[in-house]
Amino acid sequence: MRLHLAMLASTLSTVLRVSSSFAPKSSTSSILQRSFTSTLSLQMAGDDTVTVGIFGGGTVGGGIVEILSKKKDYFKQLSGKTIEVRKICVRDASKERDFEVPSGCDIVTSYDDILNDESIDMAVEVMGGTTDAKDVVLGALKKGKSVVTANKALIAKDLGEIESLCASVDDSTQFRYEAAVCGGIPIIRSMQSDFVGDNIKLMSGIINGCTNFMLTSMDRDGKSYDEALSQASELGYAEADPTLDVGGFDARSKLKILMRLAYGMDVDEDEISCRGITELTKIDFEYAKTLGGTIKLLGVAQMNDAGEVSAFVSPCYVGNDDPLSSVNGATNAIEILSDNLVESIYIGQGAGRYPTANSCINDIVALAKGDTTPLPFNPSADVKFVNNYESVFFLRLNYRDQVGITRQVGEICEKHGVSIHSILQNPMTKSQDSAFAIVTEKVEYAAILKVLADIEALNWCKGKPFYMPVLREDWQ
Repeated sequence: MRLHLAMLASTLSTVLRVSSSFAPKSSTSSILQRSFTSTLSLQMAGDDTVTVGIFGGGTVGGGIVEILSKKKDYFKQLSGKTIEVRKICVRDASKERDFEVPSGCDIVTSYDDILNDESIDMAVEVMGGTTDAKDVVLGALKKGKSVVTANKALIAKDLGEIESLCASVDDSTQFRYEAAVCGGIPIIRSMQSDFVGDNIKLMSGIINGCTNFMLTSMDRDGKSYDEALSQASELGYAEADPTLDVGGFDARSKLKILMRLAYGMDVDEDEISCRGITELTKIDFEYAKTLGGTIKLLGVAQMNDAGEVSAFVSPCYVGNDDPLSSVNGATNAIEILSDNLVESIYIGQGAGRYPTANSCINDIVALAKGDTTPLPFNPSADVKFVNNYESVFFLRLNYRDQVGITRQVGEICEKHGVSIHSILQNPMTKSQDSAFAIVTEKVEYAAILKVLADIEALNWCKGKPFYMPVLREDWQ
């Protein structure tokens, strides 16, 4: 078998060299050669073996190796293939690993050791970042290797380029990214298969585990923002630089990917309104409890009656009877409202060694079974994005005591067409905590921004006013 394949490879190579002298460089000969090379490498490794190279030997990479070793026989029965990790690329080959390196697997430090190895069928990228990781992912696809990645930042940043490259390579070269959004929750596969006959009206989700852990601590345990962040760091939920998490940027990257799958639109991340949890205080949670709810950092995308889509990442008021209100700790949850399935909720672990590795494993095994997806991001669509939306809003205003504050606030709201539903003020023991809250009727986001700008300019207003959407219209 191997001899025949070698002879066939030599013959085909000669044919291609001859044909290339008569055909332009853009001819199908290069595609045919790439397709044959990819197929040949798989067969040369053995018809019943799929070989894997992993970029990143840390938390997630180690989890992938452990699961593949532990369930090797089961995966062979399931896919008909033996899945072998041939190489793991790391920064420091001398560093002690917290997992057992499989027999026959080499620890390497050069990306090319995997990219240029024709015997490796599949590249798994769990190294993170958007620079070297991009070179690895695009390089592997160009070499005819299928790619599995957990890198939401890379996908969100370079989705268009990745999509174009996937369209140019052979169909056997696949791009999979289940672990990129919400770790262990199988939301990507569901969006690719379960909603194809449906129309998604709203997606709202707790899609960052670090911030949900922190908000749970602030709400349930009465911790301050700094105390909650310190605890999250101690438990490994927060990075050394937690900006991507607490600033809402991690959630925004995930939301962008979900919007592409749900609505067929590739929105620039900077177009999506993004506010993290750094402005939240204990006072906000006290008012939320008074209203009968809590606060969650949510990524929300919604299609209006005109077929336009708006989206934002922001702290939101959520009532205690809402299904998202009871999702605590580092757990993630996504709710999808659609025409056919009406309401679908996905809940699970959004990060961590084994939840994230599990999603990577699902992609690896699916590829070993021969599953293919011609359009990894679903078909594109001509849908308009509008950076404005309607909602009930919660406003918190810190003030210096003086006469006429509520009158001025009422006049400003009237000026911009904002109707006030209620005004709340809890007893304060310290003057520096002097604050009151306003709940509006349903109004446009743009109008709220104008109201806040006018209020901030008043001499009694201390600092920047805080605002957040109320998730449901029927919040009472």
